[in-house]
Amino acid sequence: MSIRMLIADDHAVVRAGVRSLVAETDIEVLAEATNGQETLQLALQLHPDLVLLDVRMPGHDGIACLGRLRAELPALPVLMFSAYDNPTYIARAVALGAAGYLIKTCSDDELLSAIRRSAAGESIWTREELRRVTGALSTPRGAVDLEVPLTKRENEVLKQLALGLSNKEIARVLSISYETVKEHVQHILRKVGVADRTQAAVWAVRKGLA
Repeated sequence: MSIRMLIADDHAVVRAGVRSLVAETDIEVLAEATNGQETLQLALQLHPDLVLLDVRMPGHDGIACLGRLRAELPALPVLMFSAYDNPTYIARAVALGAAGYLIKTCSDDELLSAIRRSAAGESIWTREELRRVTGALSTPRGAVDLEVPLTKRENEVLKQLALGLSNKEIARVLSISYETVKEHVQHILRKVGVADRTQAAVWAVRKGLA
């Protein structure tokens, strides 16, 4: 019985590569999506056995899409497939219930194994990945219940931070200076009561802000 997979990636070369890899296997590419909104629509329409989901896509990014998929189709395994070995992305993927997180430099065998295991309902998180984000995921739940008086601009910065953007990228997106972003990030960490930006990102996810 074949594994019916939905590929979500905005790069045609990546989609073609995955399709070629699985062509002679028990894995069938059911459909392809190029952004988060398309992914959600196709998943709801086709009910695949697995979604292979990129992180950075136009419109709805992959992490935001993961949250929507988990809310709408909680039993659907979602395997993150990213070019970015970013602890913020990994922490958010863990927090939102992804089956695992693979870097695009992985071997063909690693990808095939991860797809099959994820589709079978297994978690493919490694101890190393979980250890890297343990601090962020252990942010006290009580802190999530607190009302933190963030300014409008701090909320904007936090949302971008939770997407895994660097300070330079946030400055560019919000059209403010790099130094201003640094200052806002420090204020956010202090107000939320966390040690680093990865913990702040997880806090934002649990708070429903990102």
